[in-house]
Amino acid sequence: MEQIIHPSYANVHYRMEQTMRWFGPNDSVTLSDIKQAGCTGVVSALHHLPVGEVWSVKEITIRKGLIEAAEMKWIVVESVPVHEAIKTQSEGFEHYILNYQQTIRNLSECGIKNVTYNFMPVLDWTRTDLNHQLADGSKTIRFEMAALAAFDIFLLKRKNASHDYDAPTNKRAEELMSSMTEAEVNFLVQNMLKGLPGSDEGFTMEQFKKALATYDTIDRDQLQKNLIHFLKNIIPVAEDCGVVMSIHPDDPPFAVLGLPRVVTCAKDIEALVSAVPSIHNGLCFCTGSFGVIASNNLLTMARTFADRIHFIHLRSTRRNEYGDFFEDNHLQGNVDMYAVMSELVLAMQNRKCSIPVRPDHGHQILDDQTKATYPGYPAIGRLRGLAEIRGLELGILRSLQEKN
Repeated sequence: MEQIIHPSYANVHYRMEQTMRWFGPNDSVTLSDIKQAGCTGVVSALHHLPVGEVWSVKEITIRKGLIEAAEMKWIVVESVPVHEAIKTQSEGFEHYILNYQQTIRNLSECGIKNVTYNFMPVLDWTRTDLNHQLADGSKTIRFEMAALAAFDIFLLKRKNASHDYDAPTNKRAEELMSSMTEAEVNFLVQNMLKGLPGSDEGFTMEQFKKALATYDTIDRDQLQKNLIHFLKNIIPVAEDCGVVMSIHPDDPPFAVLGLPRVVTCAKDIEALVSAVPSIHNGLCFCTGSFGVIASNNLLTMARTFADRIHFIHLRSTRRNEYGDFFEDNHLQGNVDMYAVMSELVLAMQNRKCSIPVRPDHGHQILDDQTKATYPGYPAIGRLRGLAEIRGLELGILRSLQEKN
């Protein structure tokens, strides 16, 4: 049957390319699930390979073949992890940069041209509760500042840790620590020592302390210099290969456990763009990460960096006055999703291209609560988020057409 297109949509050419993250063959959310959700693209990575190792054409081709066998495309790599030696510029970092360059070449050879990465020290993300129950019975992931401080001061026992928190937070941390059961303490430690998304491995406490110690002499300025050095070595290769690189903002976008953060706000992005102006030096626009800081104007940021947003994460966080936040429903929370998406839809029309998007960090709802999934990545919760995003985008496109 011939598709009937409403007249008001007839000259809309560019819409977000809908994707979901897939952690590979061991992911309980299958490629079939993702396809049934209406996605045409998949966001994936070779999580089974050690960080810093070259991704061979053979390994990339195997993963790409699995995705294409399900009649979808591998649209974005998320992520090619950056080795800690590169971030600290410690022994062997030049070798790992060469490996990263070769991985970019190999991905390009396999037809994969969009790579996301981050430059967060040690921890890829930080949440204090990976199983927080909301009033409606659904579960989400949450960050509590007092819980972080309790872990930092009383469990990790980092030197002078209390100096990094204000007096009210220190007091709440002490009260929380004194009220927790042994099981709750163990739960907090387990959450804090969680490894990379997609990995079942984490840190032991001693491994974690050792990893933190590698940043004892690295402040924010030095980490930013190391990131710029990395970009100056990687972006020319990406340009030659036709690959766009998209840096993911820090999550959360403030210093954690004494570790500096350098991708937190518009000023940070401007510094990276100024140092390496190439359009291949791009941004993964994550509304949830940037939205944790109230001073981040997401609408202005979307407009300012519209030409170099190569990948979009849509989620909404709800924060409070203590610095706590949780992952809210995609159209709720502190992110004005209508305004931000309107700006992103306009950017696509102006650039004459579609930008891949994925619904980020869905709630555990319905029978997803009985399944083992990676924190933040259940099937049904993300499907709900994608449906909301899809409907909102359609409404924005319709309104644009009627205005024209």
